[in-house]
Amino acid sequence: MSVLSGRVALVTGGGRGIGRGISELLAAEGASVAINYHSGKEGAEETLRKIIDRGGTAKMYGASVADYEASSAMVKEVIRDFGHIDILVNNAGIASRGKAVADTDAAEVERLLAVHAVGAHQLCAAVLPSMRTQERGDIVFISSVATANNSAKGAPYNMGKAAMEALALTLAKEERKNGIRVNIAAPGLVETDMGVRLSRSLTGNKELTDLRSLDDSAPFGRVCQPDDVANVVLWFCSPGSAYVTGQRVQCDGGGAITSY
Repeated sequence: MSVLSGRVALVTGGGRGIGRGISELLAAEGASVAINYHSGKEGAEETLRKIIDRGGTAKMYGASVADYEASSAMVKEVIRDFGHIDILVNNAGIASRGKAVADTDAAEVERLLAVHAVGAHQLCAAVLPSMRTQERGDIVFISSVATANNSAKGAPYNMGKAAMEALALTLAKEERKNGIRVNIAAPGLVETDMGVRLSRSLTGNKELTDLRSLDDSAPFGRVCQPDDVANVVLWFCSPGSAYVTGQRVQCDGGGAITSY
């Protein structure tokens, strides 16, 4: 029997980048996967096809996590389709524009907080009643090393992820009595479209298109891949982590303690 057989996972932003890696791996391990998307419908369709072609079970659900009514309606639809939700991966995210605080307007800050923190808060609130009925629940937040580094020209993103982590650690305390584990995966630079945008904004190098060009200076000779992060998420949801909650795993190849 697969590690996640019988479980139902909702993955926000699950159709591309890190979310695609998570959706495909959880499905491969037996979970039924609800692939949430907002603007990336084509990517979600491709992810869905891959899962189905490999014998997995999945469905697509369009909703912005920043639209609280839409995300609540999505949760109801997933439960109607699959019976329950016992894994939630808060992965949906957007990049900030790489401006200094003095040059950033409030609307951008509010937009990133709405996606990374407030949206995740409301989605957890919508999922918890179903999750509490199950033998085990898992909520995994995809954060970032940004909360440890707090790089210049990234305040909206840094703030959004920091608020997300505060939510996760609070929720871990509240829901432990209900058998729900809440943990954080914090990747460094990952080879995704968003990774390219973040790199451009933080470095000012608008010509950067291929993150693999950074392999030689990255830990272990390669830039982090979506599957690297997906494997952390899988472990958090697996029987091997049954006694783990309120933890943050930094998936950056040791970049925090070594030089790139």
